[in-house]
Amino acid sequence: MYEKEINKRRTFAIISHPDAGKTTLTEKFLLYGGAINLAGSVKGKATARHAVSDWMEIEKERGISVTSSVLQFEYDGYCINILDTPGHQDFSEDTYRTLMAADSAVMVIDASKGVEAQTRKLFKVCAMRKIPIFTFINKMDRDANDTFELLDEIEKELGVATCPVNWPIGSGKRFKGVYDRNKKAVMTFSDTEKGTKEGHTDVLPVDDEDKLREFIGDEACDTLLEEIELIDGASAEFNLDEVQHGELSPVFFGSALTNFGVEMFLKYFLEMTTTPLARKADKGIIDPVTNDFSAFVFKIQANMNKAHRDRIAFMRICSGRFDAGMEVKHVQGGRVMRLSQPQQMMADARHVVDEAYAGDIIGVFDPGVFSIGDTICMPGENFEYEGIPTFAPEHFARVRQLDTMKRKQFVKGINQIAQEGAIQIFQEIGSGMEEIIVGVVGVLQFEVLKYRLENEYNVDIKLENLPYEHIRWIENKDEVDVSRLTGTSDMKKIQDLKGNPLLLFVNSWSVGMVLERNEGLKLTEFGRN
Repeated sequence: MYEKEINKRRTFAIISHPDAGKTTLTEKFLLYGGAINLAGSVKGKATARHAVSDWMEIEKERGISVTSSVLQFEYDGYCINILDTPGHQDFSEDTYRTLMAADSAVMVIDASKGVEAQTRKLFKVCAMRKIPIFTFINKMDRDANDTFELLDEIEKELGVATCPVNWPIGSGKRFKGVYDRNKKAVMTFSDTEKGTKEGHTDVLPVDDEDKLREFIGDEACDTLLEEIELIDGASAEFNLDEVQHGELSPVFFGSALTNFGVEMFLKYFLEMTTTPLARKADKGIIDPVTNDFSAFVFKIQANMNKAHRDRIAFMRICSGRFDAGMEVKHVQGGRVMRLSQPQQMMADARHVVDEAYAGDIIGVFDPGVFSIGDTICMPGENFEYEGIPTFAPEHFARVRQLDTMKRKQFVKGINQIAQEGAIQIFQEIGSGMEEIIVGVVGVLQFEVLKYRLENEYNVDIKLENLPYEHIRWIENKDEVDVSRLTGTSDMKKIQDLKGNPLLLFVNSWSVGMVLERNEGLKLTEFGRN
């Protein structure tokens, strides 16, 4: 019934190390889809424009993405949902949750830097979920590392075979274009006018050697012909099945800034990537086409609109069709409800939707009932999608409120930001909300917390860093009397907002000692949303 609509959906995340050009690439995709008319520079202070996918004030000031954005556009008969993720490692938890909502990932690599630390971390998450990965090696208009070394590094560092779909001819000032291995033709490079779709490109068959030499020069031509012979003999054969199981990464070269190779990449990517994938639930596999509407919450964001002070729950639709006004069941809340103000986003611009299909991402107004990982399905159904694990925080601080008269705003603000999953908040056992400890994956989250409490909730706070670096949830809390645990001198007992007991440690070896001293105690590094 909805098969045609669902099959034209493509939902993918874009991941990279900071400054690899991910946001610029996203903008060029939107340009091709006609979703924007002019691509702006990410840090374009001269024009005071910002990346279309960055909407939070701190992102505009700092020129970095700290939350994932959802962008939808149409191109060439496809309906494309892009999940643009923060590149900065301090926000990797948000990226991790976003990858749970994607069917494939585009990994952007800076050609002069190769595989960087954050790329490695994000790739591991993709590998864990067997997400198909497509690699775009960016910034070929600048001096780049050796092409063979780049491919070798991806294979060694990330443990995935690579198959170059196109091949660069030089880099930097000597960048002449790319060779399309499939079409056996060379696309010549010319710089584009900033913000436009494309410059003038000539397509030359590689076997017309005289014309090729005339366009790219003898030296570049000799090198190209030699390299073609090498890659045809040495690189992995293209195998779509291996790509779709995350075992082989197709590699493309280009320049997002000059818009060279971007449309070629987009076209090949759409051919190779999958329609919306089936998802695992506690009652088995949920097929996107044959099952009625279902979705799960992967992100909650407060105050996207300053005028309304609202909270938006982002849902990945996993099966069927969503119609505005339909009754659905919120499984964890055990209630039937209507999803209020269903909308799709273009950064901070939004439009209300009447219908959406499996593969789409919708945002709905959240009156404070949703949590990350919640399942939504039809009223007659009752199943839950796999939960999204929470990362163990690595940095902790005690939060002190400077003006006690603003207690109400403070409690509301810190709770709302915690429900988004950006921070985790804990209490000293028995202290209530008087003594709040914040845990974060990356220290930059402390800065974002302070900024947002001041700007969105009008509350000033002081953060006092704590020495703890290791946290463990008590897996068998019902079998253990937490008050009687024998600890170490560097251990602290705390609880999360749901009353679950946790232990903080300064040193990692203390974890083992506490397990030794308390027979039967089970500790885990992962909480569950």
